[in-house]
Amino acid sequence: MNLEKPKWPDGKKCAAMLTINLNAELFWLQIDPSCKDMPKTLSLGQYGMTRGVDRILSILKERGIKATFFTPGWVAEQYPDKLKKIKEEGHEIASLAYKHENMALLTEEEQEEAMKKGIEAIQNVCGVTPVGFRAPEGELTLDTLRIAKKYGMHYSSNLCDDDRPYQKDLENGETLLEIPIHWDNYDLPYFAFNYHPAFPKGQGRIANYTGVINNWKDEFYGCYEYGLCYVLQLDPAAIGAPGRIGLLEELLDYIDEFDSVWWTSGEEMYQGNTNEKRKERKMHALTNALKIINAFFANIVPIGDILWTFPQNFSWYANIPIIGSIPFAIYLLLGMGIYF
Repeated sequence: MNLEKPKWPDGKKCAAMLTINLNAELFWLQIDPSCKDMPKTLSLGQYGMTRGVDRILSILKERGIKATFFTPGWVAEQYPDKLKKIKEEGHEIASLAYKHENMALLTEEEQEEAMKKGIEAIQNVCGVTPVGFRAPEGELTLDTLRIAKKYGMHYSSNLCDDDRPYQKDLENGETLLEIPIHWDNYDLPYFAFNYHPAFPKGQGRIANYTGVINNWKDEFYGCYEYGLCYVLQLDPAAIGAPGRIGLLEELLDYIDEFDSVWWTSGEEMYQGNTNEKRKERKMHALTNALKIINAFFANIVPIGDILWTFPQNFSWYANIPIIGSIPFAIYLLLGMGIYF
């Protein structure tokens, strides 16, 4: 299969991005708001914050990997010490709105309020201004992405239409870097379970651990072979259990067997994409400039004559009207390099 491969920094073969969604109790409250009076159900989400986060941080610290923690503002307010610890260990903190809102069901004004409150809560708790946005499990709209851009987001990680980062057209003259995700690389659909409110509604999950790790390894291998971007999503309440945290360790050990993998956060992905685009623009501009310079001098005197006469009679150039201009200086330097 012949697919266009992204250009990764330092010639890396593929990118790998580890993302953690700090859903906490909000995952269950979104399913059924009456869960606020169900301490057993709420405890499923609380477990991720009280136990799961620390296990994830410990593994990442051992391996020197920096992750992106997508955080609702409400979770930042409820668990400020966890957010500060995540920041202190050098991880990126990105936005997951404020209280796990289903953005597609909100008006533009309500979406703006959720985005603004989420950002401000993170700023107030740990002094970080998020630059990346992921919507909660509910749907989003194009307006959601426009609002994210308006409030300073450099990238989104929400859509499933590619396995390479790309500039999403917001249909208002602007674009936003999209870092695509896929459900098969998310632990929550495999492991989340509750009787009431029922999740899954048809019941019958928790997935076999061996099957899950094989899925994740196969997906990474495919991304590596095709030079793509592997994005793993984790919820601390799902992956943070003692019997499951080993899946993360096994996956990271597996990825470590491959050469030339760029471990990146969302913010680093944005910077890398921006730098690559800047290089392309510079090269394009330089190519065009050289074409213009060459065309100009082709109408005055053949380049061979210029290079031949340069060391013999520099005063010849004083008669050229554009002496001293930047294009002429570039041309002279290039000519000198070719001659000498």
